[in-house]
Amino acid sequence: AESYPDGLPTGEAVATTAGELPAGAVIHTVGPRWKGGDRGEESLLASAYRRSLELAADEGWRVVAFPSISTGVYGYPVEAAAAVALGTIRDVLGERAGTFDEVRMVLFSDADLDAYRRRLQMLS
Repeated sequence: AESYPDGLPTGEAVATTAGELPAGAVIHTVGPRWKGGDRGEESLLASAYRRSLELAADEGWRVVAFPSISTGVYGYPVEAAAAVALGTIRDVLGERAGTFDEVRMVLFSDADLDAYRRRLQMLS
């Protein structure tokens, strides 16, 4: 098994067993800290989602659930994060049609849900 003594690099993803959680595995990823939006945050956040989905696909996992990566203590604005998350998920699903049965967003608040709904409507 690989280890990361300096931590997992931002935008990368690894999988571990789920322990006692009711899941087959847990994918760990690191999103970027928000620093104003001009330091590559968007591409790093997209990479976190993309690498997680690619890992799930490679392992044959057909259902994936995500939080809103980086929008908590890392300070990424929810509206901007929703645009990146949903756009990246849409792109990967298009590239890997038939690979996933479900990709779910598990959000912290009604305000987060509203932001994701608005962004999803913009993608439609």
